[in-house]
Amino acid sequence: MHYGEIKKCDIANGEGVRVSLFVSGCTHHCPGCFNQDTWDFSYGSAYTDETEQEILDALSPSYISGLTLLGGEPFEPANQEVLVRLLRKVRTRYPQKTNWCYSGYLFDRELRGESRARCAHTDEMLSMLDVLVDGRFVEAKKDIRLVFRGSSNQRIIDVKKSLETGEVVPWELKVKRGM
Repeated sequence: MHYGEIKKCDIANGEGVRVSLFVSGCTHHCPGCFNQDTWDFSYGSAYTDETEQEILDALSPSYISGLTLLGGEPFEPANQEVLVRLLRKVRTRYPQKTNWCYSGYLFDRELRGESRARCAHTDEMLSMLDVLVDGRFVEAKKDIRLVFRGSSNQRIIDVKKSLETGEVVPWELKVKRGM
């Protein structure tokens, strides 16, 4: 697997301050995509053991809320095995932190049902996510006022509750009040 970038202090791609991994490779090719370079599966740098350690170390500060996977497309079958290995380590080392993922694939139809995204690692990968932003970016539905998503067709899903109930459960922003 290759990746385009690691952001170690990201506040745009999930709740709180996050470490974000932009993986390479995406077959959706959404018109207006903000990250077209990552469509190429060979874009950027090769993901290595050192890369993984860099991500794990970046997650250690207490002010980091968790990990976000985006791209590219994390749920491309070519990316899932490596990401499952990373997620296992994050869950073991940082069980209190949340894992977010952005995917053009739809949770209930393409990730839970039969599709080209499904592989031997899909269910385990889903089980280690807290929040999934799903759906392709649609330029005609772009709205810069949306929180944590680019177009109004995209959903922010509470993965744990959705897996428990068998229904898509929307994620709810937890508003923290000041002193």
